[in-house]
Amino acid sequence: MSTSSEGELAQLFAALGDSGRLQLIRRLLAAGAVSATVLADGEAVSRQAIVKQLQVLEAAGLVTHSRQGREVLYALDARRLQEARAYLDAVSAHWDASLERLRGLLES
Repeated sequence: MSTSSEGELAQLFAALGDSGRLQLIRRLLAAGAVSATVLADGEAVSRQAIVKQLQVLEAAGLVTHSRQGREVLYALDARRLQEARAYLDAVSAHWDASLERLRGLLES
């Protein structure tokens, strides 16, 4: 499974559990490293609200930031998404095995 602790995984899934943050992840995936101002363009929420969401994503390890002059650029760190997927794959495999054992018991 994953090398992350349960607390880190809980923080990761909590960060992914918000539709606004999922939308930011989608936009970062498509755009690469961009500023909060760019992410706020055309959105119904303020730049400050976007920054708060980015901070939650960064605390969960999903987003990194870097400075370029006066601008702060945010980028997706896909490794944490891969960890989430690996965890869900392991849970799915566990349930598949449990259901297979149940099916075997019912058929015998």
